[in-house]
Amino acid sequence: HNINTLKNKLIDNLPFKLTNDQKDVLEVIYKDINSKNRMYRLLQGDVGSGKTIVAFLSIIHVIEHGFQGALMAPTEILAYQHYIFFKKYENILGIKIALLTSKMKNNIKINNIDDIEQGKVNVIIGTHAIIQSNIKFKNLRLAIIDEQHRFGVYQRLELSKKSPNTDFMVMTATPIPRTLVL
Repeated sequence: HNINTLKNKLIDNLPFKLTNDQKDVLEVIYKDINSKNRMYRLLQGDVGSGKTIVAFLSIIHVIEHGFQGALMAPTEILAYQHYIFFKKYENILGIKIALLTSKMKNNIKINNIDDIEQGKVNVIIGTHAIIQSNIKFKNLRLAIIDEQHRFGVYQRLELSKKSPNTDFMVMTATPIPRTLVL
């Protein structure tokens, strides 16, 4: 893939225009991801402010460089909502998106786990099922945690152990001092 081709394709196919704030935030995130240092970033915005599209474009950025991206949501319902939104663009972008939750049918889950390990899947969306020990990523580069109901520090560390080169972002609508400290 040419660099930025996928991002531009996604932006062109969105039913809305990106805001200047979203564009500014994305520039900073891309710069962080491209740098040698590991990114730990908090993406704060009200519900409906477009954190999800920022997350999606951030993941697409690492896919353009040949890596995998993951989005972890606190509930099955939220994970599924993200999955449905991302999935709309799967064919347009020519990427593979997989859902991973504990309640999935076992055969589907096993297939997804194999595909993730072999790198056939570019985007992994799921609940804490993503951080179970049997899940191995081929080359996870960006992990985004949608922290509506706040994951513990422990879960984040588990995810960070999965891949030493992984950049991190936590999305939240409610900036609380504890989150900011983390």
